[in-house]
Amino acid sequence: MTPRALISTHSIARRLTLMFALAAAVVFSITGYALYQFQCIELRRHQLQEIKTRFEFVESLIVRRINNAEKWALLEEKMTELMPQDGSIIYLVESSNPKFRLGKPFASDAKISKEGNGVRRIVTENGTYLTLSGEIPASGERPAVLLTVGLDASAFDSTSRAINAALVIAFLCGVVVVAGLGWWIARRGLAAVDELSRHAAKLSPLNLAERLPARDLPTELDGLVLSFNGALERVEQAYVQLSTFNADVAHELRTPLGNLIGQTQVMLSRERSAEELTEVLQSNLEELERLRTIINDMLFLAQADRGIRAANLEQASIASEVLKSAEFLDMLIEDADVSLEVQGDADTRIDRSLFGRAITNLLYNAIQHSEPHTTIRVHIEKAGHAVAIKVSNQGTPVEPHHLDRLFERFYRVDSARSDSGNSHGLGLAIVKAIAHMHGGTVFAASNIEATSIGFTIADSRVA
Repeated sequence: MTPRALISTHSIARRLTLMFALAAAVVFSITGYALYQFQCIELRRHQLQEIKTRFEFVESLIVRRINNAEKWALLEEKMTELMPQDGSIIYLVESSNPKFRLGKPFASDAKISKEGNGVRRIVTENGTYLTLSGEIPASGERPAVLLTVGLDASAFDSTSRAINAALVIAFLCGVVVVAGLGWWIARRGLAAVDELSRHAAKLSPLNLAERLPARDLPTELDGLVLSFNGALERVEQAYVQLSTFNADVAHELRTPLGNLIGQTQVMLSRERSAEELTEVLQSNLEELERLRTIINDMLFLAQADRGIRAANLEQASIASEVLKSAEFLDMLIEDADVSLEVQGDADTRIDRSLFGRAITNLLYNAIQHSEPHTTIRVHIEKAGHAVAIKVSNQGTPVEPHHLDRLFERFYRVDSARSDSGNSHGLGLAIVKAIAHMHGGTVFAASNIEATSIGFTIADSRVA
């Protein structure tokens, strides 16, 4: 763990440590406050109990035994002995008769506050006292007197402060200990994450097959590792596909560029007639048109990869749109000595331009691979919440292992087939892209009777 990670607000370990510390602070605060209040209550109870006991003792002496001046003198001697020299306990008796007085009254400027239960707090220069006062009725020669017992509260206040300080120290130490334990627990708990991070750091484009270890992991990390490995799998597939795509693009562009360069070099090797130059320029124009088609198709697929959806949707008859697209292929259909048949129909919202492009690519593919004197059938049907368009032709069956790759870019089942040089292998990939832009999918099937390739589009008809 680096120092930067220790102070980072995004550190999970730090967050857990702070949460442990916060939880400990809350628990210790509540506990400490409860203990403090309990000790205050207990100290106060002991104070009140002591002052009440002393008050009752002196009161019983005066009531039971003191009823004349002679006995009062004996009481005064006794109380003098009972009062400590440090003044922690004082006894005060006030009377209208000077003979029946005891102790020194509190200063007139003393601060007095009520504590409840007849107890008062008196703050003087000499200290703070808790006092309990009560009037004793007259008896014999003794008139009615006011007895006051005072207890020095300094010792109890010091004890309260000491306990309070101890609680604060215990609180701070407890929070620090819990935070430290929290940090240790967090680091122990995140050790598996650190291990995964080290494995992830070793991943590189040079070893795309590397995966994070999925064994001996905490249950909470299983989903993360599986998802990450799944992402690596998709990245590997995309990387391989991209590498293959780049190689195919280079190959497809190299051929027409090579033809252009070769023909141009031959023509420049010596003087040529106007007819020869025109012928070469015408050939170069065809190659340039092929280059433009490849580049336009690549740009279209790049846009489709960004998740662009069909925007210009219009209500249309699928069968009518198929027939419109077939009109542009009449000459090719005638040259191939095949016929076209459209079966079924459905109305839905489509982008006419994109749909026409997809159907044209499917029909062109079917024409290329149809046997003479056969029929190309376009079957249209409603399939749940989608419309399926299937183009079938009779020709050489496609091997099953090729079917799943028909819609890959630049993929050809057999590059040696007729007219393969005029097809750059992006037609069915464009069909797939257009199907996805309409919320649909593609499909392919082949047997000895026919090869069927098609796509679906989501049925978005307005009710």
